[in-house]
Amino acid sequence: MDTKRNDTLHPESVWAKTATPISFEPLSGNRRTDVLIIGGGMAGILCAHALKTAGVDYLLVEADRIGRGITQNTTAKITAQHGLLYHRLIVSFGEEKARLYWEANREALEAYRRLCATIDCDFEEKDAFVYAMTDRRKIEKEAEAYRKLGIPGGPVCDLPLPFPTAGAVRMENQAQLHPLKFLYAIAKDLRIQEHTKVLELKPQEAVTDRGRIRAKHILVTTHFPFINKHGGYFLKLYQHRSYVIALEGAEDPKGMYVDEDLKGLSFRTYGGLLLLGGGSHRTGKQGGDWKELSDFARRHYPRAREVARFATQDCMSLDGVPYIGRYGKHTLNLFTATGFNKWGMTSSMVAAKILADLVQGKDNRYASLFSPSRSVLHPQLAVNAAESVLHLLTPTAPRCPHLGCALVYNKQEHSWDCPCHGSRFTDRGELIDNPATDDMKR
Repeated sequence: MDTKRNDTLHPESVWAKTATPISFEPLSGNRRTDVLIIGGGMAGILCAHALKTAGVDYLLVEADRIGRGITQNTTAKITAQHGLLYHRLIVSFGEEKARLYWEANREALEAYRRLCATIDCDFEEKDAFVYAMTDRRKIEKEAEAYRKLGIPGGPVCDLPLPFPTAGAVRMENQAQLHPLKFLYAIAKDLRIQEHTKVLELKPQEAVTDRGRIRAKHILVTTHFPFINKHGGYFLKLYQHRSYVIALEGAEDPKGMYVDEDLKGLSFRTYGGLLLLGGGSHRTGKQGGDWKELSDFARRHYPRAREVARFATQDCMSLDGVPYIGRYGKHTLNLFTATGFNKWGMTSSMVAAKILADLVQGKDNRYASLFSPSRSVLHPQLAVNAAESVLHLLTPTAPRCPHLGCALVYNKQEHSWDCPCHGSRFTDRGELIDNPATDDMKR
């Protein structure tokens, strides 16, 4: 492997390298609309598409360019297999709600299939696998959950991976695609204003840097919700960072694979490339990053060449289920979609279906399961609170403008990262990732 090339690669995803972006004009003056969508990633674009299809008046605003945030750095697996989740869902919520979660994501996958039938976005059918390194019992419990819920698939013993495992559970007939080719194709006929930053939200009004927008309903699809006075998302969410390298000349494992451990490895292919993911850690903490992946590739794919590297981060909910619905208990006209737990492709489609129904006053059979107002009594809440207190009390500068936590320097990516809520900033203090909305305080 060309190690010198690895050290000099500029982080850019294979999706950004291989898609032709489209652009939209900024907002000019004041506007009125029935539904305002804030955020032009996959969730926001799919919400706009769903509303357009339903004949609802809408407008989407994006502070930068559509698809330029988390969406361009996803691994773009479209699957209802979200780790070893279904056994946990049955234990925590019961079999009926676990089945609802499966059905919501199965319908999301089918919606992608229908749309991709007419879009050139490298859509491919693939089986999905979650493997365990040591504990076979975890696999058996998940396979039993599949049997109870009627999920096609089951346990697998032998995997075409370059290391031994304790087995895996397979979910049949899932998919993968090129996220930016898909997003640009969907977005080209939508009402979108780019380079339009929302500065403040008032009841049924957004104040932007280019004018005011009056709206009956507002959807916040900004990855991590940026309004702190509703919903308690600063306690209900944390962000988890992960890394990807693209390898040319590595063996094709013939499927999509992910370790049941958040710190493990993931595998999928695109064209002739193997996308190897891992090196994960809570944002603002230490992890294996790209070095862990490059070291693994040297050992197991010695003839492969690294041709791209990129990184992303994911909002993690308290219970493994996304938050989709009213922003807070009392925000009747303000909604959000967040906490996708590393599965943003299917979760974005689920969010679009639910939110489009809610703003039209329609019942949605999945809304209560994904409601952001459900119980927060989970162990992760205490962990999130402890991290916030620790870094609020750390007497160092610079500070995060979101809620004032002490930032930590990320030597690998040359950024200042917030361990509390995951905001990130460049060396110069410019905002990279939310929930912060302003540049770093020094």
